[in-house]
Order: sequence, then structure tokens, then C-alpha cells
Amino acid sequence: MRPSLLAVAVLAAIPLTAQAPAVTEQSSGTTALLQAIAPVSEQVVWVSGHKGTVLRTRDGGASWELRPVPGAETMEFRDIHAFSADLAWVLAAGPGEKSRIYQTKDGGATWAQQFTNSDSTAFFDCFTFFDAKRGVAFSDASGGRTVMLRTEDGGAHWALLPATAVPAPLTGEGAFAASGGCLVNSGSADAWVATGSPEARLLHSSDRGLTWAPFATPFVKGEGAGMTATSWLDPKRGIGVAARISQMRADTAAAIVGITDDGGVTWTMRTRPDIKGSIFGVAWVPGPDRVTAVAATLAGLLVTRDAAVTWTAATTQQYWSVGGVGRSAWGVGPGGRITKLSF
Repeated sequence: MRPSLLAVAVLAAIPLTAQAPAVTEQSSGTTALLQAIAPVSEQVVWVSGHKGTVLRTRDGGASWELRPVPGAETMEFRDIHAFSADLAWVLAAGPGEKSRIYQTKDGGATWAQQFTNSDSTAFFDCFTFFDAKRGVAFSDASGGRTVMLRTEDGGAHWALLPATAVPAPLTGEGAFAASGGCLVNSGSADAWVATGSPEARLLHSSDRGLTWAPFATPFVKGEGAGMTATSWLDPKRGIGVAARISQMRADTAAAIVGITDDGGVTWTMRTRPDIKGSIFGVAWVPGPDRVTAVAATLAGLLVTRDAAVTWTAATTQQYWSVGGVGRSAWGVGPGGRITKLSF
């Protein structure tokens, strides 16, 4: 069979002398489950997790500072977004009023509670910001409609998008609030929501979250299954991961890793990595090769240097999220675990 142009391009881009990344275990100063990460640069990184935990480093992770949110000690901060060492937001996921958004403008010295969910049947999973003013937040379907909030003033006010701006939800449709990777953006206009049950649809916006359109995907589907995260090098080049979350630790679903070169309209599926357990997060590691990525799994941090054709285990502990910037990536997980990979 003649190889596809995509396969030829990938093989041509594989570095001939790719080295395994250096692995550095870092001290977080907490034992909380860490579930989301927002790298700003190779020096400034934010992390969030359960028990209201927020962490920041300004030296690449050599030291981490706790940046507590007063009154939020029981919140599960399952997503975080940051633009600098000073400006960041965290999203608490949960039913009803347990879904909240907080912002800091002074590096976590103080926090402002910007949003509290008043819909008892909504459960906010993830959010992202295109710039310091415009952002969107996604909830599992509620009241028979897709729930998407949008802000144009940095989160001071959030407005529910009209039903005409979003696809009608499938029965039971939502997203997995596992790694902060279910709603991500690339650039100043494009964003994607990776959904779970029942059809693993991908929702896409190309106008800063004003309107959304659904794409069907070939990822694992069914109750308790679907896409868990995507990562984008640009508005066209993406990598997606999925899982059968209902079988989290015993998950062996096949259709869990894919690559797209057209913004998520079509996907080239890859062979499942040789692990047992769910993949929760994924992140490109930017660089000239455009084929290096890291996946956060219950079997460890996995590294691909050929756009997900093959994977190598860098660690074997459990991880829930991963973020990459420059030639570095950080994986976070249970027990306050933070691991840095340097490429």
C-alpha cells in the first residue's frame, strides 16, 4: 500500500538523533491530587488541584510556591489558565455552586471570585482564554442545551451563549474534567471542546468562542467513554487522546490516540500505546520537528518523537495532566506529584 502523504511527512520529520528527555522529580510541597497545569514559559508555570490547591513556579520548577485561594479549601481546581507570573485563573469543577472561577492579578497574593454556578444540574469541566479579556467555559449539558459561557472583560462578567450559537447536545453529552485539556485554544480565535459520552464529538469555534460547530470523531465512544484532551501546535495541527473512563485503571480501549492536520475535521488514528489504564492529558512539546508530544496516563508519562506512531515511557507513576512549553514539559498527578521532562 502506498504510504499517505501525512505518513511520509511524519517520517521525514523524525529527528535521527532524538534523545530521551531528562526526567526531574520536583517538590510541590503538597500531597493533594494535582489535576491541571498552565505553562507560561520555561520558567513560569502554574498548577492546580484538589483541596483548593494552586501552585506557581518562577524558576522552572526548582521551587514551587503555594498560592492559596481563601475560602476555597475544599474546591477541586481541575483547570487553570495563565498569561504571566501575575495573571491567572482557576476553575473549580463540580455540581451546582461547586463550579466556580477565580482570578488573580498579583501572582496569587489575592484572588477574586468571578463566577459561581447557580444551575444545580450544570457541572463545569474546563475553560480557556484567548487573551486577557476573552475566554470561554464549558459545562456538561443542562436543561436540554449545551452550556457555554463567554467573557469579554477578563472574567468579571460571564454570559451564557444563546442556544443558536452552540450545537444541540446529545443525550448525556459532557466533557471529562480530568486534566484541564477538554477545552483548549490555539491562537487568538480557535478553540475546541473534546466531549465524552456518548459520541466523542469535537466542538470547534473559529471566532473566539462566539459560535460553535460539531465534528464527528473516530475516538472510543459509549457511556463513560470519549475524548479526554487535545493539544494544538496551530489551528490545524492537533493531537487528541481518549479513554474509557468508566474502566479507568483497566482501560484497554483501542481508539484513543489520533492526529489531525485540518483542525479536527478528520483524524488519523494511531495504534494504542502498550499500557493499561486511561490517558487523561496530552501536550505537544513545541519545536522545529513538530512531532514531539507527551501524554499523561495512569501508567506514566509517555513520550512520542514521531507524532504518536510510537511511544516510550519516561516514568511509570500515575499522572492526570501534562503541559508543554519551549523544550520542556511538566506532568502532575496524585500525592502532589510534579515531574519535569527536558528535551
